[in-house]
Amino acid sequence: MYYPSLVTIAIAGANGFVGRALARRLAGAGHRVIGLTRGPVAERAPGIEWRRCDLFSLLQCEESLAGAEQAVYLVHSMLPSAHLTQGAFQDMDLIIADNFARAAAKAGLRQTVYLGGLIPEGPALSRHLQSRLEVERTLGSRGTPLTALRAGIVIGAGGSSFQMMLKLVRRLPLIFCPPWARTPSHPIALADLLELLVFCLERPSPASRQFDIGCPEILSYRQMLERIARLLGFERLFVDVPLRGTFWCRRWLRLVTGAPKELVVPLLESMRHPMVAKDRRLQEQAGLPGLSFDEAVRKALQEPPAPPGRRAAPQHNVRSVQRIPLPPGRSARWAAERYGEWLPRLFKSLLRAERDAGGRVRLMLAFPRLCLIEHEFSTDRSQSPDRQVYYITGGLLARKDRRLTRRPRIEFREALNGSCLLVAIHDYRPTLPWFLYNLTQAPLHLWVMRGFARQLQGLK
Repeated sequence: MYYPSLVTIAIAGANGFVGRALARRLAGAGHRVIGLTRGPVAERAPGIEWRRCDLFSLLQCEESLAGAEQAVYLVHSMLPSAHLTQGAFQDMDLIIADNFARAAAKAGLRQTVYLGGLIPEGPALSRHLQSRLEVERTLGSRGTPLTALRAGIVIGAGGSSFQMMLKLVRRLPLIFCPPWARTPSHPIALADLLELLVFCLERPSPASRQFDIGCPEILSYRQMLERIARLLGFERLFVDVPLRGTFWCRRWLRLVTGAPKELVVPLLESMRHPMVAKDRRLQEQAGLPGLSFDEAVRKALQEPPAPPGRRAAPQHNVRSVQRIPLPPGRSARWAAERYGEWLPRLFKSLLRAERDAGGRVRLMLAFPRLCLIEHEFSTDRSQSPDRQVYYITGGLLARKDRRLTRRPRIEFREALNGSCLLVAIHDYRPTLPWFLYNLTQAPLHLWVMRGFARQLQGLK
């Protein structure tokens, strides 16, 4: 008989519905659990230590993984993380995954277990699925062995996709089904997912590995809705409609379910792809064929409603993450130096950049001579050429913030094995009123980033 050793496991995304259930399951088995969350804790349970961690901060990631032996990564950054967010959710996902991978390597974790999405065959993936694959590759790129579980819709109380299907069935006597509603998919019960996660954590591998997982049945989205209606005892009429795009469907789905567009749009784009497990060898190894879809739904309906995840209180700050192609053989340090040289040339006689011996860089208005933004180079956080950090320490356009955990900063970092550059601004608090900032400084920043991308492309 196999007796697993008890270990310390950190869970990123422990405040989500899978994370809460996994934390309870691991703590119940005697493991020490460290729950990482950016917002307030939704519920507390014995055996779980909660730590505040903003995954956009590499420093906080490093501090939060102290003492952990393994980690589980359950984070998908599709909802806004600041008062104003500039950037695609794929780039937000990429930068926090890179932070976690760097911190995991520094902590010397034995493995990271990642819950991703089933990846269909073919090159043209949706933005959502492409992001899942990028996160998987990034988490395994810094030396820590990665175990990736690729799953479809998780059937459990509190699951966003499952809740949307329940609301459709409960609220609509007539349900319109576009052609992609017949796309095959491989759902999985929450109970089975938890057992497979625990199985991998209790049997870590020194090499990275990937597993597709799913229930014994392959169903289309229409079949799942029909099954849910039958199990709820509702008679519903399903009508095929020839709407191939998602424009009207996403508006209709948001209206009926109340789900935010940041969640609905990427999920609808992914529903055009067959989400089917290529094999289920992990479940064969674990001796866990899985619950049927009907059994999973019955179990989910019997569970008490999951407490809503409590998001962090909104901060009056800006987060911007822009992805730029990086010329081959070049580093983030090289790009940061080019940016400092190029920016004054962009504005010609309007701006000047001044650098002092202490590492401070000031962007000055030529006339009258005023400092707009002051950056201080962080030597201790920029020791590697693949990441360069400048703290925003002053200037007319920056509100001073003395909190050490949320220092406003701009960083240049390499991602995806050096194929791209992420230029990010974190926790920046402008002095301009928000309506004026949105009309002036915010679009100006995006214009500058696009110009810098063209500049780097021209240097190839």
